[in-house]
Amino acid sequence: MKRRRNSSAVIDATHGELDISFQLTDPVGRVIVSDYKKPENSHRHQATLNGDYRFCFDNTFSTFSQKTVFFDILIDNEETEEKDYDDDKEMELGTAAESYIMRVRDIAESVNRVRDNVSAAKRLQELQSAHEARDRNIAEEMCDRVMRWSIIQMVLMVMVGATQVLFLKSLFEDKSDYRKLIPGLSK
Repeated sequence: MKRRRNSSAVIDATHGELDISFQLTDPVGRVIVSDYKKPENSHRHQATLNGDYRFCFDNTFSTFSQKTVFFDILIDNEETEEKDYDDDKEMELGTAAESYIMRVRDIAESVNRVRDNVSAAKRLQELQSAHEARDRNIAEEMCDRVMRWSIIQMVLMVMVGATQVLFLKSLFEDKSDYRKLIPGLSK
């Protein structure tokens, strides 16, 4: 029996929200998991059927937005691993061999624990890296928006300032067209 865990996160979108639909189907074609428009999700599933499981990320609801998705799949196998030694031979060898076999078992268990911990740490680092990439993309997009808005504001301020200077300058000229617009200044 195998356990499957998958997680996904939308880390970048050209326009709009950071969301995507997800669907997981078993080898027969039945839908096991279905999420609609979520920015991030995580699922666990106990595989009861042998075969290929399919997963699909769907972005059809967002016509103009392209998205970058980080996902990982972890498959846990609950079956016991094969031993490098035989239990029947252990009985034949006696106490010296028993202590040797017990040490080998302890070392094998320690190695398996370390391997599992390293795999978990690697998976968490990859997930953290995906979150960091998403946050960086959001910050860069926000910076671009602020920069565009600031440039528009600066151009507007320069245009208003130039218009004010021209208007004030024309008020002090005798033959100005602006002077005629304001009654009482033409005297």
